[in-house]
Amino acid sequence: MAMGSTTVMSYNIQHGVGIDDLLSLQRIANVIRESGAEIVGLQEVDRFYGIRSDHKDQAAELAGMLGYHYIYGANLDLPPDEGRADNRQYGNAILSKHPFIRYENIFLSSSEDEQRGVLHAVVNMRGIQVNVYNAHLGLDVASRTVQAQELNDLASTIHGPKILMGDFNTEPDSSELQMLLDSGLFVNSFQGIENAFTFPADDPSEKIDYILTSPGVQYSNQRVIASEASDHLPIAVDLAFERKETIAGGEI
Repeated sequence: MAMGSTTVMSYNIQHGVGIDDLLSLQRIANVIRESGAEIVGLQEVDRFYGIRSDHKDQAAELAGMLGYHYIYGANLDLPPDEGRADNRQYGNAILSKHPFIRYENIFLSSSEDEQRGVLHAVVNMRGIQVNVYNAHLGLDVASRTVQAQELNDLASTIHGPKILMGDFNTEPDSSELQMLLDSGLFVNSFQGIENAFTFPADDPSEKIDYILTSPGVQYSNQRVIASEASDHLPIAVDLAFERKETIAGGEI
């Protein structure tokens, strides 16, 4: 059985502002580049949002620095600042060394003021179509419970290998995470990794960032990456997917 492999990262970048309060997308790009990640789910990404992120299209800027493809999903879409043409947006992004086949941004239900969402993309990973979901879940249990069920509902209609990653704002023993795992659609690639704390970056004590995969995807080399570039630490894992061989147009 042939396998296709890649490295995946999830990273809440807090609009590029580090624990030292400095705005630097270059630091974020350096972390990604040095990790070797080929598919990256980013949360808290600004697009022309305002002075806090220098009015930049952050996903486009990072993709340009890395030479990657990118997609963006705005969960907050506000009118432009006075004197500017572009809407002020905030949401999730996926960067990929591999081309996107299609994508959509899907709003998730929430009892909070902040709109939450999941960015879903199909990535052509060396001939393997991988479904990538990048989510930023709510701050309260009620919202996350509904959102977990919505993620299960979305993923249950999709065949083939899946990755669900993001800032879930919940600990590994939570009922919300267990809902995702009990569905049979996902396994936690960091299960049993004791020191996978990601927040806060300067003294991490919480495990709230995740990379889940569909069963059958092989995972190894799980790591939390030390960095001052955001208030979260990024996580990365090496994944291997079954590559189905073809003869005369048929799968074997």
